[in-house]
Amino acid sequence: MKNRLKVYRAMHDLTQEDLAERLGVTRQTIIAIEKGKYDPSLSLAFKIARFFKSKIEDIFIPDGEET
Repeated sequence: MKNRLKVYRAMHDLTQEDLAERLGVTRQTIIAIEKGKYDPSLSLAFKIARFFKSKIEDIFIPDGEET
């Protein structure tokens, strides 16, 4: 699944470490999500969306859909 997490993180001037701490995950988790190597659980995806005050579908793009 593609995502815009890096873009949202940059818009809020957060480092990977900052975001990880605020979400209660490791920096490695944020790196893996941003690189598309790891799809977050539904609960983590909701947590990320709530943190950025956005919809999940604004941050995460299912495979096969346009970005």
